[in-house]
Amino acid sequence: MKPPPDKPRLLLVEDDDALADLIHRYLSNHFFEVSRVASGDEGATAIVDTQPDLVILDLMLPGMNGLEVCRQVREDFSGGLLMLTASQSEADHVAGLELGADDFVTKPIEPRVLLARIRTQLRRLRSIHAPSDDRQDGVLSIETLEVNLRSRSVYVAGKPVPTTTMEFDILALLAKENGSVVTRDELYESVMGTVYDGIDRGMDVHISRIRRKLQAAGFDTRQLKSVRAVGYLLASQ
Repeated sequence: MKPPPDKPRLLLVEDDDALADLIHRYLSNHFFEVSRVASGDEGATAIVDTQPDLVILDLMLPGMNGLEVCRQVREDFSGGLLMLTASQSEADHVAGLELGADDFVTKPIEPRVLLARIRTQLRRLRSIHAPSDDRQDGVLSIETLEVNLRSRSVYVAGKPVPTTTMEFDILALLAKENGSVVTRDELYESVMGTVYDGIDRGMDVHISRIRRKLQAAGFDTRQLKSVRAVGYLLASQ
């Protein structure tokens, strides 16, 4: 296996020494630069100070838990945020996504699954810096909403709307397909890099966050419609 020219930098926030050692060795063998801290307080500081490419964040931690860390850092950290949890509670998963997590991996961890999820997140992050074609240089406009694909910025009536990487990618896809329904299958495959299993509610949570942010900026969110059992539609009134 040929190493990449620049190793992606990962920060692991995990208090279980045995699990942390397993993850560290496995990911290091796959050409990642991995650093680790063992508490939520250390994690929050390290995320903001070091700005890694991706954070692997345990849900249950000494000090601040993973949800609190996510809440504290998300506005100051634009990289990937992958949460680890032993909880099977849908409420915990939804709470994490609501606070800006990009994805979840459930314990016990299968290293190959973790590796695949990390690579999916990093591919999406790299697309931010990829050379733009003519269409990507443009601004997608739907009434007062503007989605700038080159700068990856969102505005409503000239007012900037902060979005996470995942939220921007979802909104950009919906804006590109202005007036057409985008199915959940398409959203999961294009944005999350996974196949929709018919059960996961992650996309609904991301859409809900997008709606709230657009509404707070003054956009009429009736233009962002849920199409029952199919997907979502962003269109002019």
